[in-house]
Amino acid sequence: MLRSPMTSFRFWLIAGLTLTIILLAGCSGGQPRIQLEAYQFDFGDVPYGDVVTHDLAVTNSGSAPLIVEAVSTSCGCTTATLEPMTLEPGEQAILHIEFNSAAHGPESTGLINRQVYLATNDLESADTVIEFTANVLPPANTSSTR
Repeated sequence: MLRSPMTSFRFWLIAGLTLTIILLAGCSGGQPRIQLEAYQFDFGDVPYGDVVTHDLAVTNSGSAPLIVEAVSTSCGCTTATLEPMTLEPGEQAILHIEFNSAAHGPESTGLINRQVYLATNDLESADTVIEFTANVLPPANTSSTR
């Protein structure tokens, strides 16, 4: 029995599509999901010149490895580090945030707002933002009166 060229084409097209679907189904290992202990916090009153820190738990509550591609901050007065930067499903790491209240000089006191950014492979939260506030108190008066 001879097959027409069109029948052979359809057969190979269907076979190829079926194989592609099977391969893609085998590759879908789930999605990473970033979960933070908190997305905002307040340092409260911070005396000028103090360096204060805050640690936040970062968890991968998804079913695939969570990769934190970058950690950055909105200002040079703030640093943030995360170790490790890749979390397997269920794993947790600590995001260490440090704020230097003297970074902008004694004129920069009062309420400040800053952000920490996490760029991840979580498709629903690829750019996660943590916000914090602090009330930087004026420097203590060091001049003496006579």
